[in-house]
Amino acid sequence: MFQSKEIRGPAWLAAAALIASLTGCSKVVVLNPAGDIAAQQGQLVVTATLLMLIIIVPVILLTLLFAWKYRQSNTEAEYDPEWHHSTALELVIWSVPLIIIIALGALTWISTHKLDPYRPLDRVSASKALPPEIKPLEVQVVAMDWKWLFFLPEQGIATVNELAAPVDRPIHFKLTATHTMNAFYVPDLAGMIYAMPGMQTELNAVINKEGVFKGMSSHYSGSGFSGMTFKFHGLSNEGFDAWVAKAKSEGQALTREAYQALAQPSERNPVARFSSVEEGLYDKVLNRCVEDGQMCMHHMMAIDAAGGAAYMKAAGLNLPDDVCTVQNADSVVAFLEQQAQPGAVTQQ
Repeated sequence: MFQSKEIRGPAWLAAAALIASLTGCSKVVVLNPAGDIAAQQGQLVVTATLLMLIIIVPVILLTLLFAWKYRQSNTEAEYDPEWHHSTALELVIWSVPLIIIIALGALTWISTHKLDPYRPLDRVSASKALPPEIKPLEVQVVAMDWKWLFFLPEQGIATVNELAAPVDRPIHFKLTATHTMNAFYVPDLAGMIYAMPGMQTELNAVINKEGVFKGMSSHYSGSGFSGMTFKFHGLSNEGFDAWVAKAKSEGQALTREAYQALAQPSERNPVARFSSVEEGLYDKVLNRCVEDGQMCMHHMMAIDAAGGAAYMKAAGLNLPDDVCTVQNADSVVAFLEQQAQPGAVTQQ
């Protein structure tokens, strides 16, 4: 089909203008979040961008100005082929970027420590201090294939692909994963944080507005990645209590066997609620010992730290060369727990 080259430019400009108008109507979550940590991170993006524009904008304007002034048709433009140096110009070219780099470096250093995800919150919002009597809500997060499992130990419940928290109450997340590294991200709450098998990361955040906000996986983890989303509810204290009561009344018990069934890969898993959780289940998930007879990672590390198999044999526990078998796991764990008790005497 014949296409006129004359209309291609205007058509592209019209399409760009249409896209710009549509994006202008959407909510820019990163710059307009509902949580204080995300708000501080968004302000950091704005500040850093404005600092960089101090250089970018003048360079663009001067480029256009020079192109116009020294165009071929301007015969009145000054031409000096022998010019090669200007001390004043060199000072401007080097000093201004240097000042901006120093400012960006200082801003980055301060913000890196202030917004450290492991650092407990020292305020609720920009206008509200953190009351000393408020206890953070602990949420234990497990990134599965391909769904999110949330433990709320204080409330004694667990949920799949749904989470809620009271407004203006600090939240302390502890995160791990089952098999694949993933990234936990609620744009309205805080920046993303990685979740890795056998490891625990932490995130401190707070939600300052009631509403339903989108949570997602921001790290590709396989075929079900696109559907690995969940709803995060910001609720009043009364609303949060009602949400917990609903989970307790509707949910089933999350036992070790129920967890193993849940851990099987599934895509776009519906919301599920559990009224109770087997004691110590999150720690078993973290230490990769949910299955019967499997030694936990922290027990393995305790053996290695003490000297390995040689230490166990010297302590009187005769084991084969491979101490991490299913057959001897129970005896090793019992020995370690005995050694950890107050007043226990280590045999040499």
